Amino acid sequence: MELSEIVELRPEPAAGLLVALTRRCPLSCAHCSTASTMDSPDHPNGPRRTQLLRFVRSFTPEQRPEALLLTGGEPLLLPGLVHELTRAAQAAGSRVALLSGLFFARGGGPVPATILRAITALDHFSASLDAPHEREVPRAAVFRVLARVLDAGVPVSLHLTGTGPEDPYLAEATDAVLREFGARVPMLVNEVRPVGRARSLPPRAVGGVPHAPAFAPGRGGPCAMAAWPAIAPDGTVVACCNQQAVDRRPVPPHLRLGHLAEDDWPAIRRRTLDSPRLRLIRTLGPDRLRARHGAEPAPGGYCGGCHALPERPGADDLAAAGPAGRLLDQLTAARRRAEGPAALLRHYGCAPYAHLVRPGATT
Repeated sequence: MELSEIVELRPEPAAGLLVALTRRCPLSCAHCSTASTMDSPDHPNGPRRTQLLRFVRSFTPEQRPEALLLTGGEPLLLPGLVHELTRAAQAAGSRVALLSGLFFARGGGPVPATILRAITALDHFSASLDAPHEREVPRAAVFRVLARVLDAGVPVSLHLTGTGPEDPYLAEATDAVLREFGARVPMLVNEVRPVGRARSLPPRAVGGVPHAPAFAPGRGGPCAMAAWPAIAPDGTVVACCNQQAVDRRPVPPHLRLGHLAEDDWPAIRRRTLDSPRLRLIRTLGPDRLRARHGAEPAPGGYCGGCHALPERPGADDLAAAGPAGRLLDQLTAARRRAEGPAALLRHYGCAPYAHLVRPGATT
């Protein structure tokens, strides 16, 4: 599964599921959106191995996410669980991707056997590469791991972050990746946002925007981030992967889909597809929805406006509950998928680098 396939699926409701396996991470990158450390206690009522496996084993060939994305913290602190979840999801026809900070590569030795077993079971492996990560894991070590995974036949990609389109690091790093791997390693390039540990960074280090939301679409409008549920480390299932939404407690009612201890995938999928409020966020966007409710602009910009949506249903909610709302949701997703993965990343990521999502693209 290539990176472009994952991104292309992103606007499709319930086509994917994100799972944060842990809050813990051996790295201490200054820009970390989750503020993960090895001292980060996973929630005492958080997702247990049996709960996660039960949930993933509720996937069926008829009702399954196309893509399961495993994140953290650092998910490869739990290589046995990663392997079990991967095989369970694949048994139902899902494909599995994982994002790692490559903590295990710092010493320059071979990839530990248990970690390599987990990685080679995946359908896609992605690694982080940016200036803060390079202070923790040398670039040469990252390249060695990627080459090893490619040799094992697993598609790979890199997730890079910088301060914005003019960041010289992004130009230098992406050129280095292209020289080393050519079209074999696509890249998803984003901008640092003031979330997690990055909140303490100066504005110039955070995308140049002091109060930018975590996934702000540059032009407002419909929000594709409300298409895929995300399981937080405490087991709460949230309708958005924006770190502000994943971390916020209580979760805004329209963004809370359930809990790992109580729900299975078919229930979460049904709520994702059938929620009138989520349909409207995906098709109109929170700004237009707030305006139709007569609500004043909310602090926190686009994402803050979504979190502060009025709880009371409006006429739009009632209309979106029927067949017309379902059709509009489907048409919106189909249109965004037809635009291609680079178009989505021009909207949500670092626009000048959006074309690097597709191997071999040059424009």
